[in-house]
Amino acid sequence: MTDASTHWILTLVCEDRPGIVHAISGAVVQANGNITESQQFSSAETGTFFMRLQVVSASTREAFEDALAPVSEQYGMTWRLDVVGRPLRTLVLVSKAGHCLNDMLYRQRAGQLSVDIPLVMANHPDLAPLAEFYDVPFEAHAVAGAEQKAAFERRVLEVVEEHDIELVVLARYMQIISPELCAKLEGRLINIHHSFLPGFKGANPYKQAHARGVKLIGATAHFVTSDLDEGPIIEQNVVRVDHSRTPAELVAIGQDEESRTLTQAVKWFAEDRVLLDQTRTIIFK
Repeated sequence: MTDASTHWILTLVCEDRPGIVHAISGAVVQANGNITESQQFSSAETGTFFMRLQVVSASTREAFEDALAPVSEQYGMTWRLDVVGRPLRTLVLVSKAGHCLNDMLYRQRAGQLSVDIPLVMANHPDLAPLAEFYDVPFEAHAVAGAEQKAAFERRVLEVVEEHDIELVVLARYMQIISPELCAKLEGRLINIHHSFLPGFKGANPYKQAHARGVKLIGATAHFVTSDLDEGPIIEQNVVRVDHSRTPAELVAIGQDEESRTLTQAVKWFAEDRVLLDQTRTIIFK
């Protein structure tokens, strides 16, 4: 390959049937491509085939797409072609807790997370200094009532349009997203929550968990749907604790798990490693 070669990511989803891998390989060859990474999965439950390839090719995007077109039509594929390492345009929503936002912004600056965050939006002003430290614009809008909440969500959609946002991350944004916004951002809206749901709801879940003597603390990152905290799961982590931990220590441990879990989910999504299989996800690690 020449210095002008591009490293592409190709993901595809279609009905599972014979000949798919052979056909895709032929299209890659036609595009003068060399496969550097290949993963596939056939879902017995849904009869769906999933594939992720990384391909080095000196061909243009148009030439690569032309090579893929007949195969896509033959197998009824849904597919996506992108460049390896391209920063994903990401909007982050927060409230008052800054641990998840800080982790994402730090890893973005350190080159460990391939996202471009043009704006952080919040329903409280508390995290403005954190965003300023990382030189990221920040907007705070009160959502005290239904009208303000609707205005906030309209602003979210404006930002999505203005900045061509590809992913919206709820980094401990403590507001319920309306079904309308969930529908408009379907498949590109990720949330994080602690593992105590639904057992310990409301205020001070870690205090409630401490009182019950929990032995496991964890976090779940998932796609947001209109069913509260029940969207397809992307990543989960857990750590063991015991009776010696104070409520404050449980909070610190939980926040570490939330940050780690959310950042990992965003990283996989940004690398086109997350594909939806109805109510669950296929993760090509």
